[in-house]
This record gives sequence, structure tokens and C-alpha cells, in this order.
Amino acid sequence: MKTFISTFILIFIFFMFVFFIGFGPNNDSKSIPFDHEQEGLNKQIVINFSHVVAENTPKGQAAERFAKLVAEKTNGKVKVEVFPNGVLYAEGEEVNALIRGEIQMIAPAYSNMTELLPEWLILDLPYIFKDDEHVKAVLNGEIGDSLLGELKKHNIKGIAFWSNGFKQMTSNRGPLRAPADFLGQRFRIMPSKALEDQFRELGVKTNAMPFNQVYRNLEGGYLDGGENTISNIYSKRFYKVQKYMTISNHGYLGYSVMMNQEFWDSLPKDIQKKISEAMDETTDWLYTESQKINDQQLNLIKTTSDIQIHVLSDKERENWIDFFQPLYEEYGEKYGKRWINEIQKLSN
Repeated sequence: MKTFISTFILIFIFFMFVFFIGFGPNNDSKSIPFDHEQEGLNKQIVINFSHVVAENTPKGQAAERFAKLVAEKTNGKVKVEVFPNGVLYAEGEEVNALIRGEIQMIAPAYSNMTELLPEWLILDLPYIFKDDEHVKAVLNGEIGDSLLGELKKHNIKGIAFWSNGFKQMTSNRGPLRAPADFLGQRFRIMPSKALEDQFRELGVKTNAMPFNQVYRNLEGGYLDGGENTISNIYSKRFYKVQKYMTISNHGYLGYSVMMNQEFWDSLPKDIQKKISEAMDETTDWLYTESQKINDQQLNLIKTTSDIQIHVLSDKERENWIDFFQPLYEEYGEKYGKRWINEIQKLSN
């Protein structure tokens, strides 16, 4: 009995000791200092921005510039985390990830949006755009605003169209000077019915594989060629596994920059305003910068590789335009000639 009482007394003394040490009146003076920096971090808004191209491309550089401008304009309250090269989501995954709210921001090629928005297919018609100024007038004007507005019904906030540049043709099978030169080849394309139909007219077998799989399939001979901008041909080293390139400027590669709609709606109005300002500045900068990057990298391809480059003559270009004219009739019937006519009017 004495042993039991002694044990009980010892346990009681131990708990009283712990109480006064851990919870006694002197505890406040010895508490861990409050971390005001951490409080700021907890309130920081983070926007995860996923894209599938390299950092040294027009889109890659624009994403970094946008992130920097947002940080400056919001005094660090908003942080844009950029994830390039498809490290978060591959080309065919990012749109659904955005809709589900797993990522806040993406900038897919507008060709990748045509399954959701078939009216966007007209942007992929060959030679729909005359030059860079024509692209800017269309995508930075009322037509672009209308197209971006269509995204809202899919829980997407359309923010801007970004520029990459005109697309060129590459192949391992021979020079591509006339439509007949394409017959029987296998090309990688982006997932767009308009692109599929364009190459169908040329007699090409198409494969809409993800962008990050293209190099090894060109190298291994599964693909004969493809279409892309100079910046993508250079940054992904396609020119090292292709023998021929034609400067055709037949199509335009642009990006639709977008956010998850619910995420955008959750942002304070002043933050939305700052983000929009940063986006407008980045978009204006990119139209000039994308041309510069493509010109510089074309010179690098010319001086560092053996790829044979052919520039379409005016007559060859007219032959290509005439060859694709039936597509304009087909798409005018399917999606309305108004859009095509409005775009063509802005080329004057």
C-alpha cells in the first residue's frame, strides 16, 4: 500500500512540474517569435502556369516576362510559378486539368482548343493570315475578343492570344516546293480537324501525337516530317533530324492564354486589374519579340546545320493558295463564311 501511495505521489509531482513548465504564467515570455514573413507568404496568391514548350521560345519567354510583371505590379502579393516543357501536363492533358482546377493557367496552341470550340478551326486554314500585322489585327481585336469569350461556357477565362509565328514545313523525304511533293508522307500535326483536312488534301498521313514525342519519332523514322514555327524547330532540335525545310508561312501558330474561371472569379478586383495590365504589356511585347526570335533562330539553323532550306517564290506560294481554296469553300459552308470574310477584310 505504501508503495502504491509513493508511486502516486511521484506521478502527481511529475505532472505538476510539466504543467508549470509548459503552461505556467512565464510561458508567454518564452514563446516562439511570430514570423511576419511567413504570414505574408500565407496570404500570397500563387498561380501555377503550365505550358509544353521550351523556355527559349516566344511562349517560354513571354511566360517568364508575365510572371515578373505580375510580381512587380502586385508587390509580390501574386506569384506566377511557370512550369515549361510539359513537366506538369502534356499537350493533350492541360486543358482538362485547367477545367478541373488542377492548374490555374495554361497557354495551349489554339489548334488544341478546336475540339471544344469548332469555330476556332478557321484560324487553322492555310494562308488565312497574310502577315504578322494581319494576325495582330485579328487576334487583338473584336474577333479575338469574341473567340476568347466563347471559352466561358467551359469554365475557362480567356485572357489573351499570344504570338509565336508562321509555320514552316520540314521533311526527310525530299524538298517540298509543290503540293504534289507531300504525297504519301507521314506528318505530325496538332489535334485540329482543319489541319487534318489540310494535309489530307496534300495526300499526307497524319498523326496528332503530343509535342514532346515528336523528336524521337522523327529521329526513328516513324514520322517523315511536320509543320512548326522556326522557334519550335530550333528549340526542340527538329532541324537536326530533318533534311529539308520549306519557308512556306502557310499557317500561324498562336496561343490562347487562359485561366480557370472559378479561380479568376475568386481573385480580388484590384488583383485582376494588375494581372490584366501585365498580360496586355506581355502580349504587345511578344508580337515584336516572336518575330525577332524566329529570325535569329533561322540564322542559327542556317549556320549550324546541313538542312536544305527552300523559300517559296511568289508563284509557288500562289500555287499553294489555289490548291487549298476548296478548304475555304468547305469550311465556309460548315462554320459560316462571315468569320472567314471578316478575317480576310482585316488583311487590307
